[in-house]
Amino acid sequence: MRFENRDLRIEDSDLRTERFPEAAGPIGVFDSGYGGLTILDAIRRELPQYDYLYLGDNARTPYGPRSFSVVYEFTRQAVGRLFQMGCQLVILACNTASAKALRTIQQQDLPQWDDSRRVLGIIRPTAEAIGSLTRTRHVGILATEGTIKSESYRLEIQKLHPDITVTGQPCPLWVPLVEYDEARSAGADYFVRKYIDQLISADPLIDAVILGCTHYPLLLEKILQFMPPAVRVIPQGSYVAQSLAAYLQRHPDMAQRCTLQGTARYLTTENPDIFNCHAQLFLHEPVNARQITLV
Repeated sequence: MRFENRDLRIEDSDLRTERFPEAAGPIGVFDSGYGGLTILDAIRRELPQYDYLYLGDNARTPYGPRSFSVVYEFTRQAVGRLFQMGCQLVILACNTASAKALRTIQQQDLPQWDDSRRVLGIIRPTAEAIGSLTRTRHVGILATEGTIKSESYRLEIQKLHPDITVTGQPCPLWVPLVEYDEARSAGADYFVRKYIDQLISADPLIDAVILGCTHYPLLLEKILQFMPPAVRVIPQGSYVAQSLAAYLQRHPDMAQRCTLQGTARYLTTENPDIFNCHAQLFLHEPVNARQITLV
């Protein structure tokens, strides 16, 4: 697949089934920004044989403070673009998009576009796993304000595990700490400790904490430093990757529609030089992104 050095535009009227390529293509991975790269990294470690096409809507990030309708529309545009570029399967590697847009896209848009394609989120895999990771049945969620307000984790966890009590704590300054490369600085200590203390104070029985934002694994060292020793910290990446591997095993027809060259390519709605620089903080390898425009 070749990408040209120009902005690629997609109009809403172009999102028609007949415009989507039928041939096998890469697995699409979408995020509003950079955090989804931690999910992509975990997936590539678990399933290195597949091709991946990552799209970051960096020009319109953050999604967290935006309304459900805006997040849905932005996410819908991105999924449509990845379908147009050959993806048969798209992972929403963004907690906000998974919380605010996934269900509507699955129920409303896929039947109109192409009901053989699939869009999966990243909240359910961790919710499924949490039942075996807590003894006290009290679980904490550290996430962005938008994800906490959506209550998606609480609803999903309690649907699967009705006996689990879920407490959420927004951490509004953690994403800037990561994106400004301050995750390992001494100045980050206060803000990491502050939100952890607030969470544990709200429910001292918590023995497992889900990192409900894809940026937070880059703060893991400090999170572990300030988290009570008896509390288990649970990043999403490995559970999402294992869930995807199991999904492809259960659905060999979809697995056959995903190409196997072991490549990863990157798209961004922001200046690609800026994306390349930031992406290296997450992937620790050079990245050469192309710019697109979603309208």
